[in-house]
Amino acid sequence: MSDATPLSAAEAARRIVGGLQPLAAEHVALRDSLGRVLAGDVRSPVALPPWDNSSMDGYAVRAEDVRGASAAQPVTLRVVATVAAGASPYSGTVGRGEAVRIMTGAPVPAGADSVVRVEDSDAGEVRVEIRGDRDAMRNVRPRGEDLAPGDLAGARGSIVTPALLGVLSSVGAAQPLVHRRPRVGILASGDELVDVEDFEAVARGERIVSSNSYTLEALVRSAGGEPVRLGIARDDLADVVARLDAVTNCDLLLTTGGVSVGAFDWVRSALASLGADLRFWRVRIRPGAPLGFGLLRGMPWIGLPGNPVSTMVTFELFARPALRRLAGHALPFRRPIAVRLRERVSINAPLSHFLRVTLEPASDGVYEAQLTGAQGSGLLTSMARADALLIVPANRPVIEAGELVDALLLGERAPHGAECGLPE
Repeated sequence: MSDATPLSAAEAARRIVGGLQPLAAEHVALRDSLGRVLAGDVRSPVALPPWDNSSMDGYAVRAEDVRGASAAQPVTLRVVATVAAGASPYSGTVGRGEAVRIMTGAPVPAGADSVVRVEDSDAGEVRVEIRGDRDAMRNVRPRGEDLAPGDLAGARGSIVTPALLGVLSSVGAAQPLVHRRPRVGILASGDELVDVEDFEAVARGERIVSSNSYTLEALVRSAGGEPVRLGIARDDLADVVARLDAVTNCDLLLTTGGVSVGAFDWVRSALASLGADLRFWRVRIRPGAPLGFGLLRGMPWIGLPGNPVSTMVTFELFARPALRRLAGHALPFRRPIAVRLRERVSINAPLSHFLRVTLEPASDGVYEAQLTGAQGSGLLTSMARADALLIVPANRPVIEAGELVDALLLGERAPHGAECGLPE
């Protein structure tokens, strides 16, 4: 192993993410592109909208014919045609004293520069009474208002959101080029662990469920990856070696447990026996100090701790940014926000702490943070209740209620940045 010195959280994150590159691109069906990252620019081959169209159900008219119209002094116009969305456009030109009954989205005929909403009329079909002029020179969406031919519809590096997916459909991008989803192998280890299907052994007090297997699979999916289940290795060096040696077609390998200094922690030894390049295995944080990183046959490996909270915290800090970088995201890291403490917080070790907190917005717009309760690394329910991870730097052993502290919002709506915002 190349470096036995415990790293700061920021340095560990930079070392892991800094050496990774986005995965190769592939064309996928548009409906399957949601959440993926565009690997190339998409330009519109057409104008959007393709014609001047109405934004209201009403009457296409000339503004000069309806100015001054009111309920007390309505203007009467002759209805020369009715045009529905999807129907053939009116082939004539709207002249003085004329109107075309028109539906939302239908082409606005030549000669008309306004659409009077139906609410400001008597809804006539042969002759129409216009009872207001508020829509003069309004409610016409011009051709190319959204996109002109050649305009950028989706920029390289953009995440395909529902809205962007709609834009891509509008410009005919039936198979956009996106970065491949990372395949993430997940291996747990420990003789005490079973899958939830074997819960009877848990009820007998003989085993515990490998909750990390399930939470990691869910975390990988929520971050845009494809989890690959590698099972549960026994506390036996040969079994761990065999399972790691069999890993193929994965872009990232996550192990949980077995990376500390216990007598039955075999993951590092197993990786070393397979010729892995092990870069580091400790960080100056709590929870989650026993964290490993290296390369196995060129595949990045992140060794997460075994305690459930430690596993989830270190996934958020290190594995999730790595996964996002592989998926092509330009902003892999969660960006800290300032929150205000509702209670006094103290730490008892010179390590950067990541505490679970709930958040409530205050009247001034700042989130106020409160601990979820006890902060033990085995209390998985504390993560289930948490809205954010409070960042308590090693040099701030006591923070009083009312002070501002950085926190990392959890969930996919959290802000992201290109630079790591973790403590040095």
